[in-house]
Amino acid sequence: MKFTEEHEWLREEGDLIVVGITEHAATQLGDIVFVELPEVGDTVSKDDEIVVIESVKAASDILAPLDGEIVEVNEALADAPATVNDDAMEAGWFFKIKPSDLSPMDDYMDEAAYKKLID
Repeated sequence: MKFTEEHEWLREEGDLIVVGITEHAATQLGDIVFVELPEVGDTVSKDDEIVVIESVKAASDILAPLDGEIVEVNEALADAPATVNDDAMEAGWFFKIKPSDLSPMDDYMDEAAYKKLID
């Protein structure tokens, strides 16, 4: 798994990257009440705002960590956005992207570096 400074996690699954936010980010946001996901088939560029999260505290945007195509979204979040609070690292994932280039993954933090960032 890799982590961004924006508190996203990225997990490789074959030739896809699964993206979500960390437990730390979910805790900081508070109770999540709405998640707007990208559309399957969308082509995105790194740093595009592609997910909107609304919580009782604030609204936040999630940025695309890589260039690529959105191939799957977590439809369950439409009816159960609090899944992100309950299981941020597994069931609360946002989307799967087929990256056009995997090399930016090398720039992201491993778990030890991320833990150091949030401490």
